[in-house]
Amino acid sequence: MIPETKKDAVGRALREAFGVTESEDIRRMTKGQTSSLVFRIIVRGSPFLLKIIMRTDDPTCHYTCMKAAAEAGLAPRVWYTSIEDKISITDFVEAVPFPVTDALVRIPATLRTLHALAPFPKRANHLNTSCMFLINKGPALDAFIERIHAANIFPKAESDELLARYAQVAAVYPRHDADMVSSHNDLFKSDNVLFDGHRIWLVDWEAAFLNDRYADLAVVANLVVTNDAEERVYLQEYFGQPPDPYQLARFFLMRQVTHIFYAMVYLLQGSAGKPIDWSETVPEFKAFHRRFWAGDIVLRDHDSKIAYGRVHWEQLVRNTRQARFNEALRIVSDRVASFGADPAS
Repeated sequence: MIPETKKDAVGRALREAFGVTESEDIRRMTKGQTSSLVFRIIVRGSPFLLKIIMRTDDPTCHYTCMKAAAEAGLAPRVWYTSIEDKISITDFVEAVPFPVTDALVRIPATLRTLHALAPFPKRANHLNTSCMFLINKGPALDAFIERIHAANIFPKAESDELLARYAQVAAVYPRHDADMVSSHNDLFKSDNVLFDGHRIWLVDWEAAFLNDRYADLAVVANLVVTNDAEERVYLQEYFGQPPDPYQLARFFLMRQVTHIFYAMVYLLQGSAGKPIDWSETVPEFKAFHRRFWAGDIVLRDHDSKIAYGRVHWEQLVRNTRQARFNEALRIVSDRVASFGADPAS
């Protein structure tokens, strides 16, 4: 079950963490959406999570952020990490269903605690896998936009509208300001938010780094916020007071960034170089994300990825044709201008 090339490293991890040479039981975990090898192991009668990163990137930032979160009680206890072997062992969380009505008020409080931690490390532009990737200009973003153009995944009218809306948001959205905080950056997947019946645990910290606070807020909101009233409850739980017009506007614009980002990324992945049938009916945004939250939808096959991308595209179209979109652009632009900040800097 453990790859032959990793057996010595796993044995070393078990010895250093627990003083044993092997686990009493091991079971591969396949539910989550990750390229890593993840196992539930039993050592001295207790369950732990063994994770082996199979990618080539350096896990230093990942482990640094995970340990800081664990010390703050946001992530499971960390028993062992090895940057060289790319192996970690943490407590195993026995998750139970997390009612979305509870998540609406409990997750923003968790995010408030996370975002108040000492600053996580920054990451280079090409390693930013969050929706803020679209806001931070650079060669990696230019290359990505070129890929979208070359792939021809959108009909021309849709492509023109997508890029026009993106340009509007990117022109006003602030960068490199006080809202850069310690962020998880991969909470659009419900399997990274675990509930044990008493408390919330955030897991899978591979994408964590210093980022815009509204990125985490927006991707979680896609899962748990379904209307304006819930949005205000959600943001009030996060800010500790009713959100002001600027906070509402900035949050709204970041939600549009998430729709643009996931439409681009998942339609590109799902199409795999083949044409997309735009005449096919797609689920409504709320219904799709309720199933996504419940774990009934996993973004593994081409069809599910295309559906996910199109769901975000349809929501973007609905949102950006509302009066609120132009009002949010104005509010954020005015705030940036009043502080003399250049959003494109």
